[in-house]
Order: sequence, then C-alpha cells, then structure tokens
Amino acid sequence: MTRKIIYSSDAPEPAGPYNQAVSDGRFAFTAGQLPINSDIGQVVEGNFQDHVEQVFRNLDAVIQAGGTELFSILTMTVFPTDLSRFSTVNEVFSDQFKGIEPPARSVVEVAGFPMNADIEIECIASV
Repeated sequence: MTRKIIYSSDAPEPAGPYNQAVSDGRFAFTAGQLPINSDIGQVVEGNFQDHVEQVFRNLDAVIQAGGTELFSILTMTVFPTDLSRFSTVNEVFSDQFKGIEPPARSVVEVAGFPMNADIEIECIASV
C-alpha cells in the first residue's frame, strides 16, 4: 500500500499529532474539519450556515490537495453540537452538491469542539 500525506495551506493546520488527510492511492481520508479560517486560525464569524460553508471550503482545499474534488466524495460524517440545526446542514449540502449526486452521510450530535466550534465534518473521497 502506498501511503501519501495530504496537506493544504488553504485549510487549518492540524491541532495535534495528525494530518489533514491521508491517501492510500485509491481513497483520501480526511481528518475532521472545523469552521476555521486558515488565514487567521480562528472560527469564522457569522451564523451556523457560515460555519458549515467554511467547513466545506476547508474540506475542498484538502481533497483538492490530494488530487480529487467534491464530486468524488463517497461518504461524509457530520458532527454538529446541536442537532436542531440539521435543516441548515441539509441546505448547505444541497448547495454544495447541486447538479451532482451527494455522497452517503451520517450525522452524529456531539458535546463540543476546541475553540467553541459548532460543527466538524470528515469525509472519504475516491482519488
């Protein structure tokens, strides 16, 4: 198996001893992305929708660095801190995957994240 580390300067630096993504040559496995603007290293200002959109920008930067694109995402796991915002997640997903088939998806509510982020998303994409 070929193991390739994927890194994008357009996504936040990992907050610990892990990589933004790793590929085995067939798939790219991302770490969870928070709504952090990589230029300032802080959670973006705005509402929950703005946060979900920032997470997508971060995921897109990472998977593009790995040689793939949003339409190649096979599955996503979404971790909001408040499941009552599920409709907003669906709205952003509909916008992001407009015109293409969306990936499989799981949603799991969690207690919290570093920097008081309110959502994290990870994905697996084909390369």
